[in-house]
Amino acid sequence: MRVALYARVSKKKGQQVENQIPILEEWSKRNNFEAHLFVEQESTRKTRPVRETIIQAMRKGEYDAIACVRLDRFLRSLSEVNLIKELVDKNKSFYFIQQGLEFSPNKDNAMSRMQLGMLSVFAEFERDLISERTLEGLERAKSENKILGRQKGSKDKGQRRKSGYWLRWAKKRGAENIILN
Repeated sequence: MRVALYARVSKKKGQQVENQIPILEEWSKRNNFEAHLFVEQESTRKTRPVRETIIQAMRKGEYDAIACVRLDRFLRSLSEVNLIKELVDKNKSFYFIQQGLEFSPNKDNAMSRMQLGMLSVFAEFERDLISERTLEGLERAKSENKILGRQKGSKDKGQRRKSGYWLRWAKKRGAENIILN
């Protein structure tokens, strides 16, 4: 079986993807899988290009499964649960090693679907709690008259380039033929 091993950390300081790699490699050797390691560092909730590359490769049939250390390294919301369902319906498998979870065509039953739903609810709940704590911290800092935002640095000393701003902005959003008046 060809397995994509996926390790991810977010932008938070102190998180290390190196903690996940030995677990993934040992698991794939123990199960005698043909594995390829994918590492995503400094990802955000909305931008995970390495994960998207793996998903596209699975849809093309390049991999039979994805393995992650934990469910929250792969999914962050309820809406992403449909991705696992879509790929399991296409005979692909998912392994979440530390939680002992396997979602695959031969293990697709009501219990595994319930577990996936419950775990994704908790992952989304955890993400929402982090967001609430951040907002509470910002409110506290404001009440203490602290200066918010990034500190002034070298990028602030010179005049920023303005030419082509709208063109770059539009191209980032997929616009092809742009006419500026």
